[in-house]
Amino acid sequence: MTFDPFGDYETEGYLRNFEKVKDLNIVKRLEHASFATGIDEAFSQLAKPKQLAYEHILQTHKILFDAVYPSAGQDRLQTAPKLAVKKGNVIFAYPQDIRRAVDFALLIGQDKDTMAAAPGEVMGYLAFGHPFLDGNGRTIMTVHSVLAQRAGFSIDWSSTDKEHYLDALTRELDSPGKEHLDNYLRPFMRGAPSRTSG
Repeated sequence: MTFDPFGDYETEGYLRNFEKVKDLNIVKRLEHASFATGIDEAFSQLAKPKQLAYEHILQTHKILFDAVYPSAGQDRLQTAPKLAVKKGNVIFAYPQDIRRAVDFALLIGQDKDTMAAAPGEVMGYLAFGHPFLDGNGRTIMTVHSVLAQRAGFSIDWSSTDKEHYLDALTRELDSPGKEHLDNYLRPFMRGAPSRTSG
């Protein structure tokens, strides 16, 4: 069954994408191209503010997916205020609670000691917020990477296993603060890469 929160998938395509595409394989390719095109700008914009705020999460999503979705940069409170999102046994934040979850993640994630000690917990709260109808993973991973860099480390995501990561994330979402995702991520923590402007 296709995710169709607006009830117009047949006429407007998946999440009312600009091309009105219904084939999810094509949509995913469009998303990837948009993400790849926007990632440098997203990092550049996230580097500017001294403190990251909820608005920077929205801005990052807009930069990354503006070429695909008219709703890029709008959270679920704007796009689907009555929609509860569930994947497996995990129920993500209700639309009215998204900002609270993300604000808490940003609060603890911008404390360098907390971020270095509990990168998985921070990721868990960002993921629980699930602000957008699509593109959450790439948006929060981009923001999480900036938080990590500011705390003096990076995550070697290329060495992680997607299935094992998602399993640890699910356990983190089920039981926040129990170090499920922290324990998974710690072996992949590295020194922070230096970012140079082009």
